[in-house]
Amino acid sequence: MVLSLICPTKDPIPWVAAIQAIAPDIELRVWPDDGAKDDITFALVWAQPQGIFAQYPHVQVIASMGAGVDNLLQDTSIPEQAAVVRMVDPRLVSQMGDYVLAAVFNHGRQFPRYGHQQRQRQWQPLPPTHLGQITVGVMGLGQIGQSVAQRLVQAGFQVVGWSRRAKSMAQVQVFAGQPQLPDFLSASEILVCLLPLTAETENILNAETLTQLPLGAYVINVARGQHLVEADLLALLDSNHLAGACLDVMRQEPLPQEHPFWSHPKILITPHIASLTDPVSVAPQIVENYRRYTAGRPLLNQVDRRQGY
Repeated sequence: MVLSLICPTKDPIPWVAAIQAIAPDIELRVWPDDGAKDDITFALVWAQPQGIFAQYPHVQVIASMGAGVDNLLQDTSIPEQAAVVRMVDPRLVSQMGDYVLAAVFNHGRQFPRYGHQQRQRQWQPLPPTHLGQITVGVMGLGQIGQSVAQRLVQAGFQVVGWSRRAKSMAQVQVFAGQPQLPDFLSASEILVCLLPLTAETENILNAETLTQLPLGAYVINVARGQHLVEADLLALLDSNHLAGACLDVMRQEPLPQEHPFWSHPKILITPHIASLTDPVSVAPQIVENYRRYTAGRPLLNQVDRRQGY
């Protein structure tokens, strides 16, 4: 039973070192030099070449190196019998909360406007913003979304949430399903997108939904670039319906040099760094799932391939 790392955009060395440090008995190979493909039963992957699993007839478990599995599940070569698992890591969750809080405070305390004034050499205090009167809407209430919502509550914001199914959260008003989406949007002065990317959520941040946000609302997208219709966002920023946006994810990454997001005065860009997987932190989870697979026990954090998360 062999574990292969298939991660063309990541350096595999830290991952191999982290796994071997706690499980030296596991035979590890690294794509593309992973020998006989028939030997591979467990694959640890990120940004794999589409169609590659056709080369691995005996793979039984495919583990994403991150929390997201949308790119992975688009690969039609995944064998029917293979289980797909994702990473669920407290550090990933904590990092995402840190990022969202920073982005919300940055906008709430009007730092972009003060930055503009600094460049104009203007000393002009703005009317104070009472953060406790700002309502932040968290779109997507999975494990990460719920944690982010609670962090925002603890920071003193009013928080609402939206998910496909009804959920109950302390101090968070939760809206559910398509019928309640307009009410959620109309309440969200700052909108945080933390949805999984599925056929139902692709392009969900579009002219129709974004215009339902209050005038002067702010958008934070830390989910996937494919959630956002970029032209619609630009139009609503330019019309002043939206005050600004903080974007950590893009449709094309790295963002092309000629893209209008780079120079737009109301957009803050970060290079997909809101939450980064630490190999040392997640190695025990990888090894645990390998042990569970070899022992025939249920896997941790298995993905429902039909639902997409």
